[in-house]
Amino acid sequence: MADAPIGIFDSGYGGLTVARAVLDQLPHESIAYLGDTARAPYGPRPIAETRRFALECLDRLVDHGVKILVIACNTASAAVLHDARERYAVPTVEVIRPAVRRAAAATRNKRVGVISTMGTHRSRAYIDAFAAAPDIQVTSQPCPRFVEFVESGVTGGAELLSVAKMYLNPLVDKGIDTLVLGCTHYPLLTGVISYVVGEDVTLVSSAEETAKDVYRTLADLDALRPDSLPSPSHGFSTTGDPQEFRRLARRFLGPEVDDVFGNLAHPARKGA
Repeated sequence: MADAPIGIFDSGYGGLTVARAVLDQLPHESIAYLGDTARAPYGPRPIAETRRFALECLDRLVDHGVKILVIACNTASAAVLHDARERYAVPTVEVIRPAVRRAAAATRNKRVGVISTMGTHRSRAYIDAFAAAPDIQVTSQPCPRFVEFVESGVTGGAELLSVAKMYLNPLVDKGIDTLVLGCTHYPLLTGVISYVVGEDVTLVSSAEETAKDVYRTLADLDALRPDSLPSPSHGFSTTGDPQEFRRLARRFLGPEVDDVFGNLAHPARKGA
């Protein structure tokens, strides 16, 4: 199994920031990425629907023969983590707990902010994950329009700055010194986010921390891909339009998105 790919799932494009971090930290590993772009975004959906969609996609990656699953979507992580760890024989890594551990270690004044999609905010997944550190005051702030800006290629300008101030100024008023980027789209907005909250606030990327967890998990299982093997290969798949996926994916990941293998259409629904 050491030669099997790392399976990365997201509701759409944001998980490609996790893929980028995995490629940077584990350059000899192969990746199989599946984005459920036909049904994105997951953020506004009921949690039961998110769980059903996510498990259908994770089933496909497991059938593909991956050696580890990475749930690279904060909303899906909140919805299916426990189900996934019981359902599959391969280890499962998600994006919430790694970021929480890093934020808890980084904060100096015990005031942490979390920005996320509406679905993740409503799930209280980050609030629950911080329960093991009751001395930390956590403030959760949904920032739904950030995803729209990123997918439109807008990472600066007066409108984005105005929206960022609207979302982030309440966190600044709380005196936070650490901010969790609780959506995998948000690392592409670190410039404007850091500008608004100030350079003294530590930004914690769930993408970077998740990649570290992937490395630790594979190393502990002695499942890292041997250096003696040929160069790795990567596959990027979408349930939506491959051409649109390729166009937006380059914005998140770069030239590694050379081939999107097939339009998988909507994953088959149980009972359909």
